[in-house]
Amino acid sequence: MTNERKLPEGRLGRLVKMAGVGARTGASLLLSRDGEGAAQQAAEVLGTLRGLAAKAGQMVSYVDGLVPETHRVSYETALRTLRTAAPTSSPAAIRAVVEEDLGAPIGDLFARWEEEPFASASIGQVHRATLVDGRDVAVKVQHPGIARAVESDLENASVLQGLVGALAPRELNTKAVLDEVKMRFREELDYTLEATRQAQFRALFAGDPEIHVPAVIEDRVSRRVLTAELVHGISLEDAATHDVDLRRRWAETLWRFVFTGNLVGGMFNADPHPGNYLFRTDGTISFLDFGCVQPIEGERMIHARGLHTAARERDEAAFARWAKAILATHGGRYEELAVAHSRRCFEPLFSSPFRITRDFVASLVNDMRHMKDAVLLKKDSGFVPLPSGMLFMNRLHFGFYSVLARLDVEVDYAAVEARLLEAAGVLT
Repeated sequence: MTNERKLPEGRLGRLVKMAGVGARTGASLLLSRDGEGAAQQAAEVLGTLRGLAAKAGQMVSYVDGLVPETHRVSYETALRTLRTAAPTSSPAAIRAVVEEDLGAPIGDLFARWEEEPFASASIGQVHRATLVDGRDVAVKVQHPGIARAVESDLENASVLQGLVGALAPRELNTKAVLDEVKMRFREELDYTLEATRQAQFRALFAGDPEIHVPAVIEDRVSRRVLTAELVHGISLEDAATHDVDLRRRWAETLWRFVFTGNLVGGMFNADPHPGNYLFRTDGTISFLDFGCVQPIEGERMIHARGLHTAARERDEAAFARWAKAILATHGGRYEELAVAHSRRCFEPLFSSPFRITRDFVASLVNDMRHMKDAVLLKKDSGFVPLPSGMLFMNRLHFGFYSVLARLDVEVDYAAVEARLLEAAGVLT
């Protein structure tokens, strides 16, 4: 069933709607016992806005600790639809994008085309189709006008800082960090770049029996259209209902995917929301959406590998040294708290086997808030701005850990990581 909405593109109109949902949400939270009205209002407005606004709603829907516990269930329920069923664009508008970008009528490009999308998210929506050779494919098409809408959001400081604030207090974010965030989100609008990255991840995991990255159909890709093989699987919510042994296999596979990408391939897929994973009962997982990829290279890679090695070996002193290096701190209360927060983020390795829980993830989010309250506003705290490249790592610890928390299983993450690094020949 379609859910078509006109996409507001202009900067002022989007800002007014964002401000409105903030005001109404705040009032509703004060007046409502469960926040249900505010949550539904937020889902409605953020879904219509799409773009960065919908991304904010997606994060709130699954990252533990972003919403007060008393309102968590209401917000998760209302905002969950933004992950797979955001408002859609009209069939005629989508056809126009495909035909303009690929230079031919849809009937010539595909033997079969389903007008109704089976998924819609912040940037685009996905349609089932069949190629002339009989292969079933998923065609991701950008919402018409979304590029202008995203640019409007990026130029609205309050919108951008609000989104970034879900990852770290805004006081941590320098202009350089915000510029990097803008670059990542602008990259998401280029599906040719995403197709290249998807192919790189597919090559990295070629031959892996449990990690599947769908093949890109290269002659059906443009800046606004991405065609890949159609894959099937169950959602994270359904996966969480299976037996403990299967959930453990999935959790191990998720860890291997993320940290093979980070520590071997130098590519961090920085959008770990649940809609990007399709689980199968044979233990395999298909990984989707490679639009937001943070490179890890040079000195940053050396620091990252050193940090992980120290955590696996439970070497507290070495870990502190690597953490100070990667955070570029220079003493003081801020360094003390920042290293302590990093140490807690690596608890799954230090205390492996470890069970990542929703309470644990929420405690990491609260750590960041406490750090702000304790030192960021004090001149003698030793505060240094967050280095570029580090903001999205919070998306890893908050977002990826929230996914693992839904599987709710104890895993020897240190052993999993050691095996993947040994297989790749990069143990340090």
